[in-house]
Amino acid sequence: MSPSAARNRAPIAQILAGILPENAQVLEIGSGTGEHAVAACQARADIRWQPSDPDAQSRRSQAAWASEADGRISEPLALDLRDPDWFASAGAPDALVCINVIHISPWVVTEHLAAGAAALLPAGAPVYLYGPYQEGEATAPSNLDFDRSLKTRNPEWGVRALSDVIAVFDRAGFDLESRTGMPANNLSLVFRKREAS
Repeated sequence: MSPSAARNRAPIAQILAGILPENAQVLEIGSGTGEHAVAACQARADIRWQPSDPDAQSRRSQAAWASEADGRISEPLALDLRDPDWFASAGAPDALVCINVIHISPWVVTEHLAAGAAALLPAGAPVYLYGPYQEGEATAPSNLDFDRSLKTRNPEWGVRALSDVIAVFDRAGFDLESRTGMPANNLSLVFRKREAS
């Protein structure tokens, strides 16, 4: 069990319950332990969940947690978003969820996340992101400390500027619908795919 997932899974599941389409097939990127999938499925009895992770140990944990959701959580996929064509084997989701990933991965993962979401999702579909962000002078000191800590572990990691993330999704055809403050200076972001012009 992940301490951070235990702390934030209920508020995340509450937001997801309000934004996911009816009978949604949800694709989660970087599912970690798999606890968020269970919480979301318990909050919404109509949804089905597809976890994924490049890490085999994480996928084993996801498969173990799946038994808590009455068959609505699928066998995890080995998706690695460093691959620009990652979405080719991702099915046909109605929504995409990514929790605590983009700050512990190279920036190209965020770029590929937005591009893949654009390729996979229908117009009006949501993308949900959760994690810490930098917002200029409004950035929480703990997030600045976290950013420095991450960069000492891997120079390609870091707490991303919210404006940069919004810009990447805007270029991919998504509008930021909502920004919600969450525990421990994290944010919930909901993007919606625009209608084709």
